[in-house]
Amino acid sequence: MKRADPDTKVKPKVAGVIGEEIAEHNHILHGSILKTMTFLSLPIIFAMLLQMIYNLTDTFWVGRLGATAVAAVSLSWPVLFLITSFGGGLAVAGTILVSQYQGSGNKQKVNFISSQTISIMFFISLVLGAIGYFVSNFLIQLMGTSPDVIPDAVKYLQISFLGLVFSYIYFNFQSLMRGVGEVKIPLYIVIGSVLLNFVLDPIFILGWKMVPQFGVAGAAWTTIISQAISSCIGLFILIKGNRGIKMHLSDLKPQFGTFKKMFSLGLPSAIGQSVRSVNMLVIVFLVASFGTVSIAAFGLGIRILSLIIVPAVGFSMAISTMVGQNLGAKKLDRAEKISKSGMWIAFVVLTLLGVLIFIFAKSLASVFVPGETEVILESAYFIRVMALTFGFVGLQMAIMGTLNGSGSTGVSMVMSIVSLVSLFAFALIFSKFTSLGIRGIWWSYPLSNILTGIVSLVWISNGKWKHKKLLAD
Repeated sequence: MKRADPDTKVKPKVAGVIGEEIAEHNHILHGSILKTMTFLSLPIIFAMLLQMIYNLTDTFWVGRLGATAVAAVSLSWPVLFLITSFGGGLAVAGTILVSQYQGSGNKQKVNFISSQTISIMFFISLVLGAIGYFVSNFLIQLMGTSPDVIPDAVKYLQISFLGLVFSYIYFNFQSLMRGVGEVKIPLYIVIGSVLLNFVLDPIFILGWKMVPQFGVAGAAWTTIISQAISSCIGLFILIKGNRGIKMHLSDLKPQFGTFKKMFSLGLPSAIGQSVRSVNMLVIVFLVASFGTVSIAAFGLGIRILSLIIVPAVGFSMAISTMVGQNLGAKKLDRAEKISKSGMWIAFVVLTLLGVLIFIFAKSLASVFVPGETEVILESAYFIRVMALTFGFVGLQMAIMGTLNGSGSTGVSMVMSIVSLVSLFAFALIFSKFTSLGIRGIWWSYPLSNILTGIVSLVWISNGKWKHKKLLAD
């Protein structure tokens, strides 16, 4: 039997019936908001924490090769983080459209958009991977590092770019699964990927029996292997179609209209996520001018901040899925209630975490640099200065989840830029034009958190996000 054209409009009466049937069985459209948000966010949070363990495993085994090897990976990381952040932002377009079509009950469009997203991300990753491979040497040279680090850094970066297609496909698979409310399967795949990486890392980096010692390149090859397997499993699940999405090969041919729509949604999000990675690089330049102790204190403080952002991002993604599906089902009041509840939950949870971290700041710093009294005291000061405003970070991420879920990715991008500009402005003014010195940079974080949180709250209070129209009637 010939399958219907995915662009064929569903009659309003039929669409309404389908939507009602889905609503009856969809906990995202009915039931406890707190329970559903917890159900969606916890697997995402665990998956992100496991990804951190994944990266730490690489660092641990590369560290067995010496300081030069660690420096090579460290140099490559900002570039890779920027590229992966960009890809993660593009994948948001799939989440938005899939969640809204899921809420509207149009499964045919869910499947079609999913296939188109995979196809588009595949071609984008090939282009970016090829460009990245050939400019890797230039990028590493541009950083002005010592000659002995360059060969390993270039090799690691080039191999990583060769596997970019697997990273992008798996990012996309995770986003699509979140769009239909399936968050456990991606978690299980991440667990398997972490375990595989744990086994393969020492074998490929240090060598074992018939496997030669690849050194730094071994860490990159291990990542490619584990991500290739993960992406293949994800594609198999999508093709099989028993987890809420069924990908049809006939829908993989890119269509210009769909590509344009997804790019208009995904590009602002990609820029917004890339801005956050640029943010880190900009502040590092300022911190570096204050010496080794300041750099070490900054590194420790940012590690704590990165851990805190994990639950914030988890809530943000859960809110995005819930808001998207409810807007697709035209349940505007429930979408608004989800947004408000999400903001309160994220603010309270991250504030409580901030209070705990404020109390144990010195002990946390001592775990990372035992015996380094000066670094411990300075990093503890930085951590405490940030800690009590972590609630505003949660508020900001919850609002971004709402904006992304509604398709208002342009506004979300602007909020990211506001955060970057305000942080850099505060850091530059207070560190260079006052007597605060390095502590002026520390104080720029809470000030930026509060300002961005308030600006985001003021904007979202106008309610325009509820009326953004993405789906055809």
